Amino acid sequence: MARDTNFYYSFLVLPTEKRRAITAVWDFCRAVDDAVDRPSVSQSPADELRRWRSVVSACYSYRLPATVHGVNLKPHVERFGLPRRSLEDLIDGVEMDVVKRRYQTFDELYQYCLRVASSVGLLCIEIFGYKDPATRDYAVTLGVALQLTNIIRDLPDDLKDGRLYLPTDDLERFQCTEADLERGRSVQVTKLLRYECDRAKDYYGKARLLLSATDRRQLIAAEIMAAIYFTILRRIERRSYDVFSEVIRIPRAERAWIAARVWLRAACRL
Repeated sequence: MARDTNFYYSFLVLPTEKRRAITAVWDFCRAVDDAVDRPSVSQSPADELRRWRSVVSACYSYRLPATVHGVNLKPHVERFGLPRRSLEDLIDGVEMDVVKRRYQTFDELYQYCLRVASSVGLLCIEIFGYKDPATRDYAVTLGVALQLTNIIRDLPDDLKDGRLYLPTDDLERFQCTEADLERGRSVQVTKLLRYECDRAKDYYGKARLLLSATDRRQLIAAEIMAAIYFTILRRIERRSYDVFSEVIRIPRAERAWIAARVWLRAACRL
């Protein structure tokens, strides 16, 4: 896992065995996503996704997975009881990027977020460990918050790729067209993105309320992740919702500081 990812500093707080498992999950998810974003010359995205479905099947059988990512993931599937449904949901979500490039309603987008992000959260909490069933709801809700943040931040790049994740119902509500988004900043675009940021913040708030005191210590890595992404969201707000001038990132040193701050805060509660 590269140090430039927003997840790197989240996982440093984990014991070695759990960090290896999380890295295997993250690398697997990244490879599946790349099957659509950067498909091979010899295979279509649909063929690539069929191959990854076969890899998932092998991870839950006596067969050896056909990719190095599957080989690396397989031992952790049994060790941590990783749910097969979540891996399959992830592939279903990535497949949506092949067949669906617009979302009419937030309900449609929500289903996408569940598949590409909440599914990963449900895998992660099995590795982190938890006792309270409400932690599953926490993972699902936080996954939606993180994905909404990604969608807002990556809006210009997604438009260049012919994808628009913001619900078209929301565009109509603020009298904002796709052409407005392609041109960049305007009153309509600002109002739209303020609304989308408020929605994302609402999901961070809901996740925070679902965070069980029983499992708080186990979920420090998830809370670091949430803090880093929430910082991205706040930075978008402070820049008056300008996601067009440059990609809004958190410098490596600041991510390390956020991780240390969350860890220290959690340690003080113990």
